[in-house]
Amino acid sequence: MDKVKIALAKGRTAEDAIKLLAMAGVEFADYSKNSRKLIFKDTSNEIEMILVKSGDVPIYVEKGAADIGVVGKDVLLEEDADVFEVLNLKFGICRMCVCGRKDFEWSTHRKLIVASKYPKIAKNYFDLKGIHCEIIKLNGSVELAPIIGLADVIVDIVESGKTLKENHLEVLQEITQISTRLIVNKVSLKTKSTIIKELIRKLDDVTQKGELQ
Repeated sequence: MDKVKIALAKGRTAEDAIKLLAMAGVEFADYSKNSRKLIFKDTSNEIEMILVKSGDVPIYVEKGAADIGVVGKDVLLEEDADVFEVLNLKFGICRMCVCGRKDFEWSTHRKLIVASKYPKIAKNYFDLKGIHCEIIKLNGSVELAPIIGLADVIVDIVESGKTLKENHLEVLQEITQISTRLIVNKVSLKTKSTIIKELIRKLDDVTQKGELQ
C-alpha cells in the first residue's frame, strides 16, 4: 500500500505538529530537529513526513506531492490552494491585523499605502472595505515601513504584540484569527481514505482535549 505523505512547515509548526502526531499515535523515531534530513518515516511505516517551507505546504498538497499538510491559516489565505481544509489543530494561535503608528489618522481622500508579507490578504481586506490602497510586498521587518514612511500601515501576524509596542506601533484593526490547520489533497481523500480519515479522527480527538501546550 502506498504511504500517506504528510508535509509539515519547517520550524515551530513542525515541532508542534510532530508532538500532536505522537499524541495521536504517529511517531517518527528517527526524527531530530538537528537533522538535515527532509524525509522521515513513522514507526508503522505507513506515513512519511516531509519538511518544506511554510508557503510551499499548500502547493505540495494541491499538486499531490503530499497527501496531507499542516500549515497556518495565514498561508492558506495567502496561497488560496485547491485543497480540503479539514481540521483546526488549535495551535500557533495568533491574529492577522492592520497595524500602524498610534497617531495614524485614516483618510478617505487619499490612497492608503500598505506594506505586508501577505499582499493578497491585505488587498482582499481593503477591497472588501472599499478602501483604495497600494500594496507593497515586503519579506521581513514590516514594522519598519510605517516608522520610516514607506507605508501608512502594515498587515501582519500579531502574537503577543511585544514587537509592535517596542516599535511604537499598535493594532488598528483585526482582520481574522489565525491558527494551524490540517489540509488534505482532494484525490488522496478518496484513494487513501481509510488511513487519512483515521488520522483525522485521532488528531481531532487530541485537539478536542486541548493537551498541546
